[in-house]
Amino acid sequence: MTEAPAAVPRGGRLSRSARRAQLLLAARDVFSAQGYHAAAMDDIAERAGVSKPVLYQHFPGKLELYRAVLTTYADDLVQKVRGALASSSDNGERVHASVAAYFDFVAGEGGGFRLIFESDLRNEPEAAAVVKKAQERCIDAIAEAVTTDAGIDWARARVLAVGLVGLSRLGAQHWLDSDRSVPRDEAVALLSSLAWRGISGFPLVGGSGTASRPEA
Repeated sequence: MTEAPAAVPRGGRLSRSARRAQLLLAARDVFSAQGYHAAAMDDIAERAGVSKPVLYQHFPGKLELYRAVLTTYADDLVQKVRGALASSSDNGERVHASVAAYFDFVAGEGGGFRLIFESDLRNEPEAAAVVKKAQERCIDAIAEAVTTDAGIDWARARVLAVGLVGLSRLGAQHWLDSDRSVPRDEAVALLSSLAWRGISGFPLVGGSGTASRPEA
């Protein structure tokens, strides 16, 4: 997702879609910094450089705005994972790219990943559903690739996919929370090598199962 444009003067004209994008980015910044419960619509309007009535024209309340922000970043994560899987036909490279996708997501500007993984609104059913759906879409995308290439059934492919998602997400979060104490590329290589040494044990359908291994 692109960064917020410079705030326009109050009363300045933007298209409806551009204004919505501006408001979502302002809301992301405020929600990420303050959490849902402490954030106020006044703060978000001020951040975006608009009046509260303008904000309410686009979003009827704080919860609706939060869900919209959450959905935007959940979709972004799914797109990154799907893009990683589509980036190569070599399975070792696809594992590496999938792990890297989570690192790219958590390192994104504005702390949008915290809305997905560390929200103080995780018990709100609709917000929780957005996060769960994004996680399921990532798992399903990886499981589909595993099923196609390894020839195992869907239930077992999803177990492997859950493992790769968990490894990637928690590894990326730890890397960020530890102030990036290991260089990003090295951290990605370490985790993708660990994952690939397990996944490569499943033979490719119609192939030798000897796809290249990411360098650790």
